[in-house]
Amino acid sequence: MKRTTLALLPLLMWLWLALPAQADVQEHLQEQYYDLQVASGESLSRALDKASPIRENGQIYHAYTRWKVQWNFCWREQRDGRCQIDLTRTQVNASITLPRLGGGDAQQRQRFEQYQGALREHELGHYRIGQAAAAEIDAALLATPEYPSCAELQQQANQRANAILQRYAEQERQYDRQTGHGRSQGAWLTE
Repeated sequence: MKRTTLALLPLLMWLWLALPAQADVQEHLQEQYYDLQVASGESLSRALDKASPIRENGQIYHAYTRWKVQWNFCWREQRDGRCQIDLTRTQVNASITLPRLGGGDAQQRQRFEQYQGALREHELGHYRIGQAAAAEIDAALLATPEYPSCAELQQQANQRANAILQRYAEQERQYDRQTGHGRSQGAWLTE
């Protein structure tokens, strides 16, 4: 039995080396809520402005998405020191913060549901940008060419991933400019 196992070892090693590099993108989205109390006849917009905990650069937002992409990779070092990526694991973790209505009359509740649906859709657009960033980072890591050393490989792969991350951060800012922070998607209260 021992002899068979030892005979199979070179074959298993050859199969492992012949396998293409492996990728693994994991996604996690969490929704969290803050409470909004509105009295019958009260302006939803003003009530949201008062209740929202989301304040950035002097602005009040009714919803917010925060995403973060993290990546790891494993490499294979050749006898001569050359190094190549074998395996990647990329994660995008995100949280969407939305309001949750308490109180209000039937008309306010109906208007809030429409508004919250549009807000959620806008925030999911932010999340989709994070998902695209993670997918592109993972693909770029797998496509990283072989380098003369593992230290150089690690530096170059991380530089590539960070450049992609910066591009998607700018894409997210453009998304908000193009949609007016969701206004063109129906996330707007006129009252």
